[in-house]
Amino acid sequence: MTYYYRLGNIPPKRHTQFRDPKGELFHEELVSSLGFSGIYSNIYHKNSPTKVKRIGESQPYGFKKLEKYGLKMTHLMTSKFQSKGSDFLSARVPLMFNSTCCISLCYPKSFSMPYSFKNADGDEMIYVYEGVGVLHSQFGALNFKKGDYIVIPRTTIYQIEMENEQPPKFLIVESKSPIETVGRYRNELGQLLEHSPYCERDLHPPTSLNDYSNHKGDVEVKIKKENELHSYFYGHHPFDVEGWDGFLYPYTFSIYDFEPITGRIHQPPPVHQTFQARGAFVVCSFVPRLFDYHPLSIPAPYNHSNIDSDELLFYTEGEFMSRKGIEQGAFTLHPGGIPHGPHPGTVEKSIGKKETKEYAVMIDTFAPLYLTENCLPYIDENYPYTWQ
Repeated sequence: MTYYYRLGNIPPKRHTQFRDPKGELFHEELVSSLGFSGIYSNIYHKNSPTKVKRIGESQPYGFKKLEKYGLKMTHLMTSKFQSKGSDFLSARVPLMFNSTCCISLCYPKSFSMPYSFKNADGDEMIYVYEGVGVLHSQFGALNFKKGDYIVIPRTTIYQIEMENEQPPKFLIVESKSPIETVGRYRNELGQLLEHSPYCERDLHPPTSLNDYSNHKGDVEVKIKKENELHSYFYGHHPFDVEGWDGFLYPYTFSIYDFEPITGRIHQPPPVHQTFQARGAFVVCSFVPRLFDYHPLSIPAPYNHSNIDSDELLFYTEGEFMSRKGIEQGAFTLHPGGIPHGPHPGTVEKSIGKKETKEYAVMIDTFAPLYLTENCLPYIDENYPYTWQ
């Protein structure tokens, strides 16, 4: 749940006449979720959002499941991952998926997008592993930097522009369910509670609307729907917006603004929860924190049998104290059905330690995750035996 926000010029009342200085009506668009029962925003366009000039051919945009992989604890050695494609869509490589989500890495070589993109299948969460830039959309300009989560509601039309010469690196999660702040962190009116590990000040909406009135030439919007890309062409720019207001819009939250919850003994992973997609998955942020302060505490996590979820970790900074041989930019997947825990020697080594300086993004899914064939070059065949 985001908070109410407005940007640009809007009329005093919804669904009423709102005209430009020449007397022309602006074109109101309601962008709503869960039919008309979820969060929504009202956008006022200078050109009708339905004014399509041309529709191009559809292109396949899918992946293949890795068959006969079996039930294994998995280490994907993606620390040296490189996307084959150069732009934002061709460089997006799906690695894991289930019926509710798809998880990809995207390390594009190009620093701009010559088209705009819309995901009509689901919400997106982009974790900025490396890079600084701006996400442009009909909601305005949204600045992002290393460590930011960018939460993008489905059907948002956006374009990413990088601002420096450092190649961008993105972890992308596509979700069939809306990606939200954590329900137990909110009161009955939706405000984040006092003891939440972050608050509304940490959620950053778009900051400005740009004037696209003088844009010349056609604009291509590539729409992802059911494993295909569909090209729509407009004679105007879809970001040509006078103003909008509501609760539905893209925003950023930095992993560096997550305030960890600690205790006398080891705290379970839910204290690190950052987002939820109801019925689908949760996202947790592991950040630098003080260790447990009971005189007999064991900072390393205990062995755990996750009977109803798969646990995926993406390691971004520092050395994860319960794992050996995992480099930054790599994944571990511990599926439901078999116990997982700290590597040998890490439990004793953790005793007496006062803090950790690691960063990692964890995604716990409630349906089993399957690997795609894109994972084949990165699978560590020895990982299931590293607890010997």
